[in-house]
Amino acid sequence: MIEIGKKLPSASLFKVGEKGIDEIDSLEYVLGKKVVLVGVPGAFTPTCSLKQMPGFVKNADEILSKNVDEIICVSVTNPFVMKAWGESLSVGGKITMLADGNGAFAQACELELDLSVMGIGKVSSRFAIIIEDGTVTSLLAEEGGAFDISSAENILEKL
Repeated sequence: MIEIGKKLPSASLFKVGEKGIDEIDSLEYVLGKKVVLVGVPGAFTPTCSLKQMPGFVKNADEILSKNVDEIICVSVTNPFVMKAWGESLSVGGKITMLADGNGAFAQACELELDLSVMGIGKVSSRFAIIIEDGTVTSLLAEEGGAFDISSAENILEKL
């Protein structure tokens, strides 16, 4: 399970690149960087699209000004959906949208949420993490589908 003081698990994440789909190793990608990693249950879903991610878009410049190299958003979906969702949120070059298409990252972190009862299946739970050189330094993980602690404003307080 992901914990403060431990390395981020290694799992495949994906994004639309210039020549197709790029595969990224989650741990290798964050080594040598200070990163804010935001996990959401679903792209284009109400709470994620109307509450959680707009806060990160609005506060991206301030977050990045705190010696953060990159803000990353991860969701269990495909890279094309993440790209389209990022465009709809106007993330520009401020937030990297990565797909956890097979749910391997959410599972490796033990941050899965089973929404099978809603016909959605297993997705990522909602969270926000600060990672420094691959090590988790702050973890704001929500219970169930709640949106109480994983906001951009709370991440700013931790930075």
